[in-house]
Amino acid sequence: MYDFKKRIYEVIEVSSVGDYSSKSYDMLMTTTIIVSMVPLTMKTENIYTKWIEITTSIIFLIDYFARIYTADYKMGFKSYKAYIAYMLTPLAIFDFLSILPVIYLFTPLTSTLDLLRLFRFFRVFKLARYSKTMIIISNVVRKVRKQLMAVLILIVVYIFVSAMLIFQLEPNLFNSFFDALYWATISITTIGYGDISPITPIGRMITMVSALVGVAIIALPTGIITAGYMNEINKKKSKYEL
Repeated sequence: MYDFKKRIYEVIEVSSVGDYSSKSYDMLMTTTIIVSMVPLTMKTENIYTKWIEITTSIIFLIDYFARIYTADYKMGFKSYKAYIAYMLTPLAIFDFLSILPVIYLFTPLTSTLDLLRLFRFFRVFKLARYSKTMIIISNVVRKVRKQLMAVLILIVVYIFVSAMLIFQLEPNLFNSFFDALYWATISITTIGYGDISPITPIGRMITMVSALVGVAIIALPTGIITAGYMNEINKKKSKYEL
């Protein structure tokens, strides 16, 4: 018996070898995502950007409901909980947020609704679903999330410690502690805009140490993701060789 629901699931998921309907759908969604970002390259809204927003939002809305409809296949179990669980996944949340910007086209513009236009950026994350490379990277990030979280905590702690030290040693250099956090962040990332520069020897010493330590700390996430990515690639190669 032909399972219509299952076929929808097969089409909207990443295309498999020989499934031209699924490949065409992937191309349609990828093109729609790219086109939907065009209004962000323009300063003002016009009739063309309005129709781009309406058309792409309708496509995104259909895609969103189709994915909810087939969530039981996606999540691997038949229950209403599968639909709820899917709606709470990161990509499903991005899908929902990417549809919201169309609201401001049909309502009186306020400062709050104006922010909805920024939600278009969430559409970029939808591309991860249609690229096999991005799928691999997202799987890698998910597998090494604990290590990445540990590094993130280390970075945040180091930024706060550096900010507190420099804030106490050179209080006249900063208007607030937030300025000290800003200085610590650009120092640890070795960007060094130069808009806030310590003037005392001890302050400059802290800046030098922060920059040197920053090179090592910022390199950690890159190394972790790279190692995980190579491990994932090697696993796929071994699978194909077998």
